[in-house]
Amino acid sequence: MSLTARFLLRPLQFSERALDAVMQPVVFAGMAALIGVITLQIISRVFFTAVGWTEEVARFLLVWITFLGATLAFQRGRHIAVTFVVDALPLHLRRLARIAALLVSLGFMVALVVIGYRYMQVQSFQKSASLRLSMTWVYAVIPIAAAIMAWYALVDLVELLLGHTDKVDGDDKGGSGNAEEPLP
Repeated sequence: MSLTARFLLRPLQFSERALDAVMQPVVFAGMAALIGVITLQIISRVFFTAVGWTEEVARFLLVWITFLGATLAFQRGRHIAVTFVVDALPLHLRRLARIAALLVSLGFMVALVVIGYRYMQVQSFQKSASLRLSMTWVYAVIPIAAAIMAWYALVDLVELLLGHTDKVDGDDKGGSGNAEEPLP
């Protein structure tokens, strides 16, 4: 890889790792909170009067954890993929297939950002039943997660176009996979 390509990739890869470093503890905290809320719900139902807000908070946490966890899976290339056809292609065609897949993913994520934002706006008048929380905050995870995945796809695309071929050789099935890779 040329010096210019390395110079261009360094900030992109750094931003990707920084996002990952933020997302991991956020998802972990969400999981811990979900466990705590569900435990409170079970204990309060068995021994006391049920705490009304726990079911709603658990549902909202699960939605956020699902979307944010999906960004981590995308970044690591852990989403389900059927790759036997692409893996059988010669390296050049494999690279083209990977570029096409990233372009489709990027297009889908950009569309999801736009649609998610519009949906968020449409639901802005609605309040949750128990907490009276604006549903805008619940649906905000859709464009946020899609924007993060779009960024990851863009970084992968730039890496591929600049000749960073690790993603084509067969180990990685999608997503950037840079979370734990040291920079050269």
